[in-house]
Amino acid sequence: MTNFILIAVCILSGILVKHYKALPQDSFKSVNAWLINIALPAVALKYLPQMEWSEELLLPLFMPMVVWGGSYGCIYIFNTIYPMHKETRAVLLLTSGLGNSSFIGFPLTQAYFGDEGLPIAVFYDQSTFILIATAAIFTAVKASNGGAFHPVATLRKVFSFPPFIAFILALVLPHFVSLDPALPVLDALAVTLVPLALFSVGMQLPLKDWKTDRGLMAFALSYKLLIAPLLLFGICLLFSFRGLTAQVSVFEASMAPMVTGAIIAIDHNLNPPLANKILGIGILVSFLTTFLWSLVLPAIA
Repeated sequence: MTNFILIAVCILSGILVKHYKALPQDSFKSVNAWLINIALPAVALKYLPQMEWSEELLLPLFMPMVVWGGSYGCIYIFNTIYPMHKETRAVLLLTSGLGNSSFIGFPLTQAYFGDEGLPIAVFYDQSTFILIATAAIFTAVKASNGGAFHPVATLRKVFSFPPFIAFILALVLPHFVSLDPALPVLDALAVTLVPLALFSVGMQLPLKDWKTDRGLMAFALSYKLLIAPLLLFGICLLFSFRGLTAQVSVFEASMAPMVTGAIIAIDHNLNPPLANKILGIGILVSFLTTFLWSLVLPAIA
């Protein structure tokens, strides 16, 4: 119950700060900078060395790619029935194909599955980031006017991203040195992730003009919150994947659209109002749908 109260308080605080303009309009960018450069790397360095490696960990690594591929397929079919502009198709893919696996996913995973679920969520999140740095950027550039895709620049973004660097270090360093002396510092830094991430989400929620584009929003959110996790749930049943790894992988797939995916769409001027609305409404609705999925997931325990 404490975790759910924390989630509500932090998001509401962000909403109120935005509504009453208690901080400058773009203050969330500073919060996000802390999360990306400090808190997320600390989480990776704290939890990943403690994991016991197994073939099961391939599940959270590949599941985000299944979600992305499923989104692409659904949008392709939808576009043959109701033709859309390329900018709108790109927004739908960037919002429904990528989940909020860290800022929302980590707090909710911790709330429903405890600290044991966080390392699995970290793996899922790293795979999601690889999609962001490759497929998502390619999608945005291709859909925007006059864009050019540069593979070298894309790889540079992947290997210079602090959470990804921490992910690699967390896999390699324990084979040479013990990270135990650093654990008190990592604990103190990692604990800032959940409240600040939720506060940042609250500051970015759009509060106006939610009634237009309802059909497109319904399509994107139906896939992201219901169809995508159902697809992964079916895969787990079909191939007899069971246990905490399978549960957390499906749970992460049920998260709201990713903030970064929407930001990429907005930065490339790909229907920014639609991107913001899918993101904001998706985050709010996801608290209900993730609860419903938590009731279903014991079937693959």
